[in-house]
Amino acid sequence: MSAALRQPRGVHVRPLGHADIGALNMLFTDAFSDRYRRDGLAGVRVPPLNPLIWRYAIEDAGDGALCWVDADDQLVAFNMAHQSGGEGWMGPLAVRPEWQGTGLGKQIVTRGVELLRARHCAVIGLETMPRTMDNIGFYSRLGFVPARMTVTFTLEARHARCARLSQLGAGDTDAALASCAHLVHELQPGVDFTRELRLTHDLGVGDTVLLFGHDGVEGFALCHEAPLIDGRARDELRVLKLAVRDVSLMAPLLTAVGGYARDCGTPRVAVRVQGDYPEAYRHVVSAGGRVRWTDMRMTLAGHAERIAERGVVLSNWEV
Repeated sequence: MSAALRQPRGVHVRPLGHADIGALNMLFTDAFSDRYRRDGLAGVRVPPLNPLIWRYAIEDAGDGALCWVDADDQLVAFNMAHQSGGEGWMGPLAVRPEWQGTGLGKQIVTRGVELLRARHCAVIGLETMPRTMDNIGFYSRLGFVPARMTVTFTLEARHARCARLSQLGAGDTDAALASCAHLVHELQPGVDFTRELRLTHDLGVGDTVLLFGHDGVEGFALCHEAPLIDGRARDELRVLKLAVRDVSLMAPLLTAVGGYARDCGTPRVAVRVQGDYPEAYRHVVSAGGRVRWTDMRMTLAGHAERIAERGVVLSNWEV
């Protein structure tokens, strides 16, 4: 490790575990509230996340879920590096406000990049708030370049029928997962969302909405219904991953996802659309989508995303 990347004195790195979730939530809330304050939004206090969402994030990242602790084993920073086949991304990640400016931020991002490179990820990226110039400059100095804009839409729940992974028997579940993997590989070779689909199913944090055709799955949407914010009611169904063989299938898939939201008592759906899929974007707008948020996608130089030549593959780089 070079002198520029040497950890601050007394700090060491270790894996994140479920026992860290309480401390992780406090660090997350403090760091992101401070970020908003420095952006001029002094009255914003970021609430703690649902512990089940943290558990999903930690298990999804596996050995990429790391924290940095001081001499008293108190969390001062963390990063979660996730891998979906050849697609790697980092998030969430944060440094406690009083430890910022010590070089720790560079350390945690560099460690994540090294891990994803060691896993031979073709894509390495993250998302940040486009208005936050400090973040964009920081990541740019570490070799990241702006890519696409991600726009978060919300759609109202609706009465509609839908097929879901949890409704299938064991054998059919395995066949559906294999069909989902085959579909994504056809559209974006090397990318694989199977682990996320299985983990969502196993933890009961959500479900996968399926569109079947003559040859298996023609489209799917991985959704989380568990509340994002700790202690709050279920207010939206969040789409984390989505794939359709043809963009014309966006409309029926969105309708089916709206049906799932209605079935689980959630008033609306949040779906994040990357700007490199303009037809998919227009389908969401036509379905009544309302713009709620924007993020900037950044990728490491030499590790940019490849856009599907046909169909649509949307991958949320947040939990």
